Amino acid sequence: MPKVTVVFAHGRESGPWGAKIRVLAKVAEGFGCGVISRDDSDNRDPELRVVRLIDEVKSIDGPIVLVGSSMGGYVTTVASQVIRPTGLFLMAPALGLPGYEHQSPQAIARELTVVHGWGDNLVPAEAILEFARSQQAMLHLVPAGHALLEQLEWLEQIFTLFLQRCLKPEQGSERSRILATM
Repeated sequence: MPKVTVVFAHGRESGPWGAKIRVLAKVAEGFGCGVISRDDSDNRDPELRVVRLIDEVKSIDGPIVLVGSSMGGYVTTVASQVIRPTGLFLMAPALGLPGYEHQSPQAIARELTVVHGWGDNLVPAEAILEFARSQQAMLHLVPAGHALLEQLEWLEQIFTLFLQRCLKPEQGSERSRILATM
């Protein structure tokens, strides 16, 4: 199997090597994955970030796992419709917010996990509950704020489990059978 590349997309107010990305990148490297952490700090337009992400991953050979935080979660979700990654790991995704073109984006990935903080004051948990329900996503609601920094150790553990699922050969899960019909 070709090497898996994990591509990180950061939030609007953060950068490519924030605390969460550093922790999760070590997990990915431990599994032998390639790691790319995109720098979109020069751009606050989520739609332009989607285009840039799609263009960047065109040169990657092998399976791709997308990881997005906040605006990066929105970006990776929308881009997944074109990229069709093996996995999509979303942390406090900026979904259902005013000013974003796609209010209810469809996530396309064999494995989909969403982590959101109960105390998130930017993205209401209710919007994420609805998104996760509609996508049949694995959803983890945790006692944390939008940045999820209170849960770094737990994020590391859940990301490890997520990557293990992504690295297994596809076994015809219900989610993959549903996506195959789209």
